[in-house]
Amino acid sequence: MTAPARRRRLTSLLRVALRHRLDLCLPLANIDQPTARLLLKTLRKVLPTPVTGNGERLRAALLELGPVYIKFGQLLSTRLDLLDDDTARALATLQDDVGPIADFDIHQYVEAALGQPWQDVFTDIETEPLATASIAQVHGARLLDDSTVVIKIVRPGIEQQINADMQLLARVAQTIDTNVSDVGRLHLPQLVADHHQVLLTELDMFHEARNQIQLRRNFAESDLLYVPRVISSLTREQMLVMERVYAVSIRDVATMKAQGVDLKLLADKGVRTFFTQVFEHNFFHADMHPGNIFVDITEPANPRYIALDCAIIGTLSPTDQQFLAHSLLAFFNRDFSGVAQLFIDGGWVPADTDQQEFERVITQVCEPIFEKPLSEISFAEFVVVLMRTAADYEMDLQPQLALLQKTLLYVEGVGRQLYPELDLWQTAKPFMERWAQEQFNPFARITDWLLKGLDQSNVPSEQKWRSLATSMAVQQRSVTRIEQTLRREQRRSRRQRAVGATLVAASLVLLWQPLSTMLMGGDVSLLAGMAGVLLGSALVVRA
Repeated sequence: MTAPARRRRLTSLLRVALRHRLDLCLPLANIDQPTARLLLKTLRKVLPTPVTGNGERLRAALLELGPVYIKFGQLLSTRLDLLDDDTARALATLQDDVGPIADFDIHQYVEAALGQPWQDVFTDIETEPLATASIAQVHGARLLDDSTVVIKIVRPGIEQQINADMQLLARVAQTIDTNVSDVGRLHLPQLVADHHQVLLTELDMFHEARNQIQLRRNFAESDLLYVPRVISSLTREQMLVMERVYAVSIRDVATMKAQGVDLKLLADKGVRTFFTQVFEHNFFHADMHPGNIFVDITEPANPRYIALDCAIIGTLSPTDQQFLAHSLLAFFNRDFSGVAQLFIDGGWVPADTDQQEFERVITQVCEPIFEKPLSEISFAEFVVVLMRTAADYEMDLQPQLALLQKTLLYVEGVGRQLYPELDLWQTAKPFMERWAQEQFNPFARITDWLLKGLDQSNVPSEQKWRSLATSMAVQQRSVTRIEQTLRREQRRSRRQRAVGATLVAASLVLLWQPLSTMLMGGDVSLLAGMAGVLLGSALVVRA
């Protein structure tokens, strides 16, 4: 992006931010720069106070700014440990449906990707897209053997747009992170960098194809989830071809009810599918919003989920997986002291954390959840509350756990939409208990020990590494805060030098005439000038 284009885009960004009053999202007391603080105060006095909340205004602004910012809002919505409920709920509803590509010839695109005439492979390609999104667009087609497929293509020029917008967003994030101390725990620059990498990954159809093939293999013999077959021979870096499935959207509850679909069973299968992906396969679809979920209702008494868009997949390390399992089991048994102990022993919070205080806080935030009937207790709420509490103790949420939080929210939300009386305890608790028995019984331990090698005594455990990493992260945050303080002092010092130099210059102007006419020794301007020189010099020396 050229400098003029960057300035125009930045001006547009500021205009949208002002129109939606995003200035109100910034805590005034934590704005370090006096000029910026004065400007915000003036804006808040002059402009009318909006009726809508911060979250809804931020959502509207991201929608207006376009695809890259919408995607960033979706990513930000996964940081439930850091956002307030209003903002988290608003951002979670962001959808990136956009119009079709203008003046686009799908036939030419396919020919360029395959390097041969499209008629050599397809008998028909639908020019009207089946679905459009910010990064890709989907068209229906038919192969020479008469089987139906869909062609998912990457929007031309989208990579350049992503890189340009993300560079600008990175500058904005760095400016906010430097000048607004209270948002430091969001780690906005790192969040933007991670988002940039995720977007670039979504452009690689080979990567998505590999994920889809593995997910299909994992559920090959299961009636829980169906994953469409990838046509690998026709897939290219910016074009994915897969079988076309005809099914009902998960949103279309009315149709499923009319067809007599067992919604209770379907909701139960959603919970089992999630736990199977996380704990048995350790390979979970991390973008399971309703737009990516369909239902095969050919057997209404035994419906099956269909998953699309496998660009974002999550995995957990063995330690993360065991931590999550132990935490859920402790939660099932209302052992909040055990939950707190897991965070401390696993190095999720700093080693110097007051254990008794941390246990008290965990108990305090978890107990109210159990005041509800069992059928209304939310596992997603528990995980979110837990991570938010740990964040107050300097815990940095790992990206894979942020994805897990989002996925759990989607799954639980869909389950309760299908069958509000769903009792997750009946499904989840037995599943976790069986998994724990298989994983933690003595024979499994011995087998794992033998597979890893007989002598592990000198190898630091992952928990120790995590504890060390957490301590280093805490130290890094302390260093960052010190650096921010130094930068503020440097800015203040520069301002003092500038004011001092100005006073000296002004004083010299005042003194020039009196000094040239020594006869006016009692002139007030001489006294004022001398005082100005002394004060200005003092400021310069002090700075």
